[in-house]
Amino acid sequence: MPGLVVRARPPWGPPLEVALFLRPFFSYILGTRFVSRVGWERDPGGQPLGVPQRAEKYGYTHLSAGELLRDERKNPDSQYGELIEKYIKEGKIVPVEITISLLKREMDQTMAASAQRNKFLIDGFPRNQDNLQGWNKTMDGKADVSFVLFFDCNNEICIERCLERGKSSGRSDDNRESLEKRIQTYLQSTKPIIDLYEEMGKVKKIDASKSVDEVFDEVVQIFDKEG
Repeated sequence: MPGLVVRARPPWGPPLEVALFLRPFFSYILGTRFVSRVGWERDPGGQPLGVPQRAEKYGYTHLSAGELLRDERKNPDSQYGELIEKYIKEGKIVPVEITISLLKREMDQTMAASAQRNKFLIDGFPRNQDNLQGWNKTMDGKADVSFVLFFDCNNEICIERCLERGKSSGRSDDNRESLEKRIQTYLQSTKPIIDLYEEMGKVKKIDASKSVDEVFDEVVQIFDKEG
């Protein structure tokens, strides 16, 4: 599953050399499943759960597309709540315009509170070409993608980890048949997005098949370098 690192530019930004710093910057997290809860358990992709906390040390604000949608869905005053509920119940992907509007709202609110908080770590987005096209249409000229944090993991290892999780998760989709279908969806829809950013030289690849500590060490090295 993907994630993105981005910086956004306020419309009142200063000259170019300074505006490049104030413009919002985003980093995507792509590849295996990313979990953002505080703790040190491992997720099905083998990622330590301290990645958002590490990012925050460098001034990044962590945004989860999935969490924003779930929160909006539960908000009784939301203009999107009922529509999100309808799509989720029907097993459909929520329109990209809604997801992007929620991400942009959070970014705008964050920067309004502090102009220096213009770096964002976005996970669970973009998932497919439609997501990417919607993002480019809405955010073109308003934000720069700094890099893509790609957690790469062998399919079989991912399946085994999810099957192990299924022993206690109670999730009906933690079975081999469902997992193999999800991997095919990832290969068909999400991997091409990663390949596109790799051609642009923006992908930071991490071997998520390693241990939690080893994966986290690689993440630390990337953020130490990219800052």
